Amino acid sequence: MTKAELVEEVARVSELTKKHSEIIVNTVFDSIVDALQKDQKIELRGFGSFRIRQRRSRQGRNPKTGDKVDVPAKRIPYFKPGKELKELINGSSGSSEPTASSVSSTGAEP
Repeated sequence: MTKAELVEEVARVSELTKKHSEIIVNTVFDSIVDALQKDQKIELRGFGSFRIRQRRSRQGRNPKTGDKVDVPAKRIPYFKPGKELKELINGSSGSSEPTASSVSSTGAEP
């Protein structure tokens, strides 16, 4: 899903204009970025959390020449999905996904 598709979905569900929906989506994304820039953790219950991880400086290699290159330390955004999101994606309970026994009973080969 692209950002434009997300804006369209927000507009459809909330019955707002696309312009208002775009403002809402941009505000959410900007708020997440601002909080991460301030080294704050964002936790959305049931969805997941955004954090910053610190990477140390290291010696890398230029793949073209093979020369050693110093890679500076940096901060990397990291998303950790929440338990509810994992369950929804994996369909842990009441899943409508076909199981191996239902597929084999239809005569279809895996």
